[in-house]
Amino acid sequence: MSTSQQLPIVLGITGASGSIYAARTLEWLLLASCKVHLVVSPDGLTVIRQELGFSGPITQDTVVDFIAAEHKLLADSAPSGQNELAAIQDAVKSGLLQIHKSDDYFSPIASGSYRTAAMVICPCSGTTMAAIAHANGRNLVHRAAEVHMKERRKLILVPRETPLSSMQLENMLRVSQAGAVVLPAAPGWYHGVRGLSDLVDFIAARILDQLDIDHNRIRRWQS
Repeated sequence: MSTSQQLPIVLGITGASGSIYAARTLEWLLLASCKVHLVVSPDGLTVIRQELGFSGPITQDTVVDFIAAEHKLLADSAPSGQNELAAIQDAVKSGLLQIHKSDDYFSPIASGSYRTAAMVICPCSGTTMAAIAHANGRNLVHRAAEVHMKERRKLILVPRETPLSSMQLENMLRVSQAGAVVLPAAPGWYHGVRGLSDLVDFIAARILDQLDIDHNRIRRWQS
């Protein structure tokens, strides 16, 4: 892990399909002993409940259940899954995870004076992309993204929608030109896909790559 990763990472979850990518990413960040600030928008929580069958809300006491819902959907093997859930529980108890309400502008991540390593919005809804592209933030996810843009810190946006309108493409171009990384949730198939978890792991692994976090979660391409 690079020195910059001693600083916390902000993870925003918004109301696009693909909440399982966010759950896997959060799981791996905590297992890598990364400090994480988590913000879930109201629409993001609605999608989580629909896609993962998680009753929410996501709090310090329920975040392990959120990860467990992801495990259940991916049909992870029981021994490995239970071990990882226990490790995540320990990480949460140790203070690695902070959870903020989406309307809490007094959160430290709303200010550029609070140092962070990077921010990931996964999944990133079209509305969130538009808000960031036009500096028209209306919640803490938008504000934290604006902070990362103005402070020239890495911002990774993970859209999951198809097809894309011209306006959505223009918004992606706009944020990319401003320095953000647009990382569509479009998993590859070249790493020995055997099931759903391999496709989810591909995206989570690419996010960790962009965060410069060492891992061996997927088989990399070799000539």
